[in-house]
Amino acid sequence: MMQSSPLNFRRVVILIGRLLLGGIFIYAGYSKLFLPNQHFWPFFVLKFSLSSNLATFAFQVDSYKVLPPAGVAFVARTLPFAEIVLGLLVLIGWRLRIWVSLITLILVGFLTVVTRAYLLHMEINCGCFGTPEPLTGMTVLRDSALAALAVLVTIFTFQEARKPHPWAAGQSS
Repeated sequence: MMQSSPLNFRRVVILIGRLLLGGIFIYAGYSKLFLPNQHFWPFFVLKFSLSSNLATFAFQVDSYKVLPPAGVAFVARTLPFAEIVLGLLVLIGWRLRIWVSLITLILVGFLTVVTRAYLLHMEINCGCFGTPEPLTGMTVLRDSALAALAVLVTIFTFQEARKPHPWAAGQSS
C-alpha cells in the first residue's frame, strides 16, 4: 500500500494559511485593544485605555450603519478578544476544522460589510486594525484575498481530516 507524503500541497496551504490567518487575527485583535490611543499610554491606567480604545472601535463599527446600538456595543466589546483567541487556536492547530470555519464565517461577514460600504461610497475608517485606515478598493481586495484563503484552508482542512495522517498509519510489510 502506497502511503501519502507527510507534506503535500493541501498541507502546505493549511500550514501557511494557519500562520497567516492566525497571525493576522492576533494582530487585529491586539491593535483594536491597544493601538488606537497608544499615545496616552503613560498617562492613563490600563482600564481607561482599553475602554477608550473599545469606544473608538465601537464608533468605527457604528459607522457602517448595519447594527443597532446594542449590536454595536456587543461587537465592539467581544470581537477584539474573539480575534485574539481564534488566532491563537488556529496557530495551535487544535480542533482546526472548527476554528478555521469560524474564521471563514467572520471574514466573509467582514467582506460583505466592507464591500457594501465601499459600493455605497461611505467615507469611513475600515476599523480592521484599530488605527484609522480609510475604506478603499485595496481594503476590499485585501479582505477578499483573506476570505479566499480562509475558504481554501477550510476546504483543505476538511479534506485532510478524512484521511489518516501518514505518520500515524501502521507499517505494513
